[in-house]
Amino acid sequence: MSAPLSNDKEAVGQIVDTPSAQEFMHEALQKITEEELTALVAELRYKSQRFHQLLLPTSLSTLDEPSLRMLLRSIFSTRRRVEEVMTYVPVGIFRVAVSGLLHGPASLVERFDTFIEQLAPLDLSLRCDIAGECLHYWDFERYWLWTRWLWDPSHNTGSLPLVTIQEYELHGETPGLTYVKVGEAIAFVNSVGEAAGFQHGGRGLLGTDVYLACVYVVYLYTITRMRMTKEFNKVLPQFPELTRRLLGIYKMEV
Repeated sequence: MSAPLSNDKEAVGQIVDTPSAQEFMHEALQKITEEELTALVAELRYKSQRFHQLLLPTSLSTLDEPSLRMLLRSIFSTRRRVEEVMTYVPVGIFRVAVSGLLHGPASLVERFDTFIEQLAPLDLSLRCDIAGECLHYWDFERYWLWTRWLWDPSHNTGSLPLVTIQEYELHGETPGLTYVKVGEAIAFVNSVGEAAGFQHGGRGLLGTDVYLACVYVVYLYTITRMRMTKEFNKVLPQFPELTRRLLGIYKMEV
């Protein structure tokens, strides 16, 4: 899904707040180089290759606990919660759930919603993060990323609301419908980013992943600087490291 669902350029411009989007990238480039951005895209491509290998139908049938641990430690929100996730979602349940999500015959919305149900009673946001990461890194040209740092429906926060207009509705009636709405927004950001030149490091959805992660890191730096002491600010990870952490490629284990 590398292009907007609409070909109407005026509609695209109405959804993406282009001046804000450009300003966020300008701020990011004060703290990260073009070479580092290119490296991030390359690392995401490698992450996708590893996810793809692990999530092939033939590989899923023999997926074991060590492999599932590595996969979960490559997702930002589950990296430090692996034991909790695996307590509620044993590897056998995960195999069945992710097989249906990626390879099932139903529509994308139905597959997403079924996956969310199968991973209960995990926190809903964790279930959505896992679903979004598995879909995107299984086939990043077809599916898009959705994590809380991209958009958190419970708090209406994340990088997407920072670069789209307030009137654009990201909420869906079900998690699956929300995933589709997020995908539409990401496709618009991707298209405008390529046209307006605020996407750096690589074209396509992996480049957009990096861009949106940079947007959120700029936001985090700004909020932290406003609310925390100078001493606390000094212990924050450097911009490239924090971006890698969000993208699940810091000390990558898959």
